[in-house]
Amino acid sequence: MTETETFVYDVVVLGAGPVGENVADRTRAAGLSTAVVESELVGGECSYWACMPSKALLRPVIARADARRLPGLSQAVQGPLDASAVLARRDEYTSHWKDDGQLQWLDGIGADLFRGHGRLAGPRTVTVGGKVLTARQAVAVCTGSRALLPDLPGLDEVAPWTSREATSAKAAPGRLVVVGGGVVATEMATAWQALGSRVTLLVRGKGLLGRMEPFAGELVADALTEAGVDVRTGTSVRAVSRQDGTVVVVTDGGERIEADEILFATGRAPRTDDIGLDTVGLEPGSWLTVDDSLRVTGTDWLYAVGDVNHRALLTHQGKYQARIAGAAIAARACGTPVPESDPWGAHAATADHAAVPQVVFTDPEAAAVGLSLADAERAGHRVRAVDVEFSSVAGAGLYADGYRGRARMVVDLEREILLGVTFVGPGVGELIHSATVAVVGQVPVDRLWHAVPSYPTLSEVWLRLLEAYRDN
Repeated sequence: MTETETFVYDVVVLGAGPVGENVADRTRAAGLSTAVVESELVGGECSYWACMPSKALLRPVIARADARRLPGLSQAVQGPLDASAVLARRDEYTSHWKDDGQLQWLDGIGADLFRGHGRLAGPRTVTVGGKVLTARQAVAVCTGSRALLPDLPGLDEVAPWTSREATSAKAAPGRLVVVGGGVVATEMATAWQALGSRVTLLVRGKGLLGRMEPFAGELVADALTEAGVDVRTGTSVRAVSRQDGTVVVVTDGGERIEADEILFATGRAPRTDDIGLDTVGLEPGSWLTVDDSLRVTGTDWLYAVGDVNHRALLTHQGKYQARIAGAAIAARACGTPVPESDPWGAHAATADHAAVPQVVFTDPEAAAVGLSLADAERAGHRVRAVDVEFSSVAGAGLYADGYRGRARMVVDLEREILLGVTFVGPGVGELIHSATVAVVGQVPVDRLWHAVPSYPTLSEVWLRLLEAYRDN
């Protein structure tokens, strides 16, 4: 019988993705001993199956699209992408699915790594293999989320793609059906269509990117259609099977679609089903409810950071939460009060509510921060939305012939500050941080007039937005 080994740390982190790494980095910087438990690759979903590989696939697609809009260059880039070179570069960005570099980083901050599946075994206790880890101060659950597949008979036999297979596939399938209308669906439809697949996009709702302003989904849908994607909205999958290697999809309208692979991008579920939540009175498989310091409701030692708390399922937002949680853990460890309500303070993840930024790396890009017009109205704010076309900006015309895009700012009429901003168009991902600063800083509209955009850049859209707000 194997003897149980016991280890004592100030903090134990479940999950070594970007979120867990950042919690460990902050607690170690505060002088707290920290253990990190990981069952897969150190670096997590973002490094190997999400952000990095997907953007590596998309960057050549977007670069070629931009080049094709420029006289003098367009003729040189009319041919197909070199799919093998794109995939090879993708593999470099995932470190060929090896985590040696991440291990060196963890070792460099002085955190101890335990390989294996970690489970809670009561308050402040985690088991991994035959080891028991006890946390003097806190346990942080940073286990992330997984793809949520629909309940369709026989789906397991079909071996569908999820986001993991879509970002790590070794070759472009001849025909690909993508089910979903969100970020993963639109980005992967963009990437694989450009890499040689014939893509059919099946969207249950009326449009794409339903959490953004409606015009974002409309412009992206138009561009996908122009690129050759068969976009079908208001369409659900009723049945799916694989016959002699071919995927057969039957829609709710009775239509039959054949493909070589099918990707379901239909939501996420928390990775909390087998981490021992029941040992501390919580429901296995549930999203974990937290306060703004990321501490799980009803506990004084358990934190849930990143996707598992369902506040904002984005890597950069999870890392932001991790910095907040690490600071809160460190403060409480040394007896420093952490105010229950301190918006925009060092221990409050206020941006989760008011200023979440996101970029969708389609062609055109869609970028947004804060509240949409509909969200602001639902929240009871008295607001006004101001829209301008990027065609009114000299920098857009210089960026690309026929540049198409739109910008919107949502203004709180009582405080004269911005509650949300959305940009859609080529290259707008690099604009969104200026909007994030304006929203987070609650910069008055009158002061924004003094933030002069350089001519001729895309950022002059800010001037056009302010003029439209003033003059209409």
